[in-house]
Amino acid sequence: MKFTKMQGLGNDFVLVNSLEYDLTGDLGELSRKVCDRHFGVGADGLVLILPSREADIRMRIFNPDGSEPEMCGNAIRCFARYVYEQNIVRKRALTVETLAGIIIPELVLDGETVTSVKVDMGEPRLERGLIPMEGAAGRVVDEPVAVDEEKYRVTCVSMGNPHCITFVSDVNNVPLSQVGPALESHPVFPRKTNVEFVHVLNRQEVNMRVWERGAGETLACGTGACATGVACVLNSLTDRKVTVHLAGGDLVIEWAENNHVYMTGPGEYVFTGEY
Repeated sequence: MKFTKMQGLGNDFVLVNSLEYDLTGDLGELSRKVCDRHFGVGADGLVLILPSREADIRMRIFNPDGSEPEMCGNAIRCFARYVYEQNIVRKRALTVETLAGIIIPELVLDGETVTSVKVDMGEPRLERGLIPMEGAAGRVVDEPVAVDEEKYRVTCVSMGNPHCITFVSDVNNVPLSQVGPALESHPVFPRKTNVEFVHVLNRQEVNMRVWERGAGETLACGTGACATGVACVLNSLTDRKVTVHLAGGDLVIEWAENNHVYMTGPGEYVFTGEY
């Protein structure tokens, strides 16, 4: 099986052109093996390129633990660049079928070189039941959630996948390896959740650390950055366009007046190989 390794701000993926391979069997188990950093290729996810009946192309992604998330913002930027440059879908703006619905990435070009990818991530889902999260109907903004003896004030947003955002004074002081998994699998989240800790620097910039559902701490999370941008506005902490600083680099997030969230960032090649 030939593959291409790509990364978006250090969030890395193994891409397989499944138009050429009839992959059958347990794809979750395949992902666990491929993503293993000691006995496999090593990645934050296995990404499959598939045909679609309702969009230009279809993306499936599997986490290192074998679970299948609805969407991944960093992965879809890598995906869009790959299918464009490999002449699979030769469109600057393409439609991609995901479990979170149709997502529209647009390639930013300098001549024929892809310099970045701007993705229309769609509208954020803010109702508690759509995140999903247990409790009374309505939005979840600055609400307390207890973890052991600590209470965290959380704002929750779905970008097709669930996110739980907490604002802190310093993201580096958060014990993410303890708090992250506790919030990820908290009983109030029936499908678990991604967890973001955010320090607001000013009206246009924030720092963010992320604990991804099914993957653990990663260097970046595109949907998490989008959810963070929305959460900042809901709490009146930033403008509607912010730069999100992550361990792997920066993403520009804009919650536009049409209620769509736009994410702009890179998708880079690392290497190709045969598994």
